[in-house]
Amino acid sequence: MTMRKIPHRIYLNEDQMPTQWYNLRADMKELPDPLINPATKKPATEEDLYPVFCKELAHQEMDSKTRYIPIPEEILEFYRMYRPSPLIRAYNLEKMLDTPAKIYYKFEGNNTSGSHKLNSAVAQAYYAKEQGLKGVTTETGAGQWGTALAEACSFFHLPLTVYMVKCSYEQKPFRKSVIQTFDADIIPSPSDTTQVGRKILAENPGTTGSLGCAISEAVEKATTTDGYKYVLGSVLNQVLLHQSIIGEESLLAMQMIDEYPDIIVGCAGGGSNLGGLIAPFMRDKLTGKTNPRIIAVEPASCPSLTRGKYAYDFCDTGKVTPLARMYTLGCDFIPSANHAGGLRYHGMSPILSKLYHDGYMEAVSAEQTKIFETAVEFAKQETILPAPESAHAIYGAVQEAIKCRESGEAKTILFGLTGTGYFDMVAYQSYMDHTMTDYIPTDGELETSFAKLPKIPGIQ
Repeated sequence: MTMRKIPHRIYLNEDQMPTQWYNLRADMKELPDPLINPATKKPATEEDLYPVFCKELAHQEMDSKTRYIPIPEEILEFYRMYRPSPLIRAYNLEKMLDTPAKIYYKFEGNNTSGSHKLNSAVAQAYYAKEQGLKGVTTETGAGQWGTALAEACSFFHLPLTVYMVKCSYEQKPFRKSVIQTFDADIIPSPSDTTQVGRKILAENPGTTGSLGCAISEAVEKATTTDGYKYVLGSVLNQVLLHQSIIGEESLLAMQMIDEYPDIIVGCAGGGSNLGGLIAPFMRDKLTGKTNPRIIAVEPASCPSLTRGKYAYDFCDTGKVTPLARMYTLGCDFIPSANHAGGLRYHGMSPILSKLYHDGYMEAVSAEQTKIFETAVEFAKQETILPAPESAHAIYGAVQEAIKCRESGEAKTILFGLTGTGYFDMVAYQSYMDHTMTDYIPTDGELETSFAKLPKIPGIQ
């Protein structure tokens, strides 16, 4: 039996919580390629982003030099309601796996949204309120981001309209109830409330939607409504910046017990959780201090890193956003309707895409039945029902722990448990009923999508 020389849960005190966000780009050897203005086909400027984003958020999006950015006191006060979050040693999971590995996870589910998304939601709502906006719009896939932003906007008395991916809206009706509890409006996407939504429905009447569709609608709503701006819960540089508090807390907590991870594992959809978790460890890797393995785990049905193209693409299906160079499946790609495990975005954060492209991190994919099998076993061992997104990270950590069992190496593994799965019971029931199936897009399907990637003169 494993002897507990290290506490089950490691907590920082409030006064130990980081007071700065870390900007990973400041230490990158080569920066991600610039965003491209879709109208001019030239690199976007900060001012080009003002019609869509708050000015301060646009500045953070384009800032590649400032290493540390002070967190405003109002945001720190909000954070203190649920942060610092615990670092947990998975003793029971280790015992079940019979592994010499030490497994830790950073748990971000201890707030009403049930996820890490609140870390950026409160920042974006704060800056919108500071700018004097009348309201904001956003999209949400599984619903965690929509819930988190609804919480934050309610706190700052800021109206919010949420476009939720239609299949998730139908699979998770209680997400709607929670979002409405915080006074936000929620609309299934694609919808007939926007021009781009009507266009998408006309071209594909039976579509179950995608994050790309929902982004298009949210951007249109923001740019056509006086006093409104758009905010996004993943992918963007500013979001990874805000989420860096996850990794910074993890590093401090591990230092308290004289530990440092050999392997860091995170789920990968758009990149917000993964980018936040790995931030200080990637800083150590980039600066030559340490050399941990960093592994992204994504769904086999939406495999942007493992099967996507590193290319410029629109961040939305309606093709109204700036173009980003990232690993992408094509902005028209819509995951299969049977995909219940979250992480449905067609592309990956430009920062993470560049780091992956340059060999600083690895990526693997897994079918959703394997993910849910792992999620159920984790719940039995550690008493937390994980969000399906989080279960991808658990799966990756378990696979690495099994390798340690086979090799006899006692590695230290850290993974991100991004949130809880209590709003995902339709998906869990599907797994329990054996009605859940796996879908993996064919090479032909992906090639059809790749053929539609935009052509940027002089680049692709």
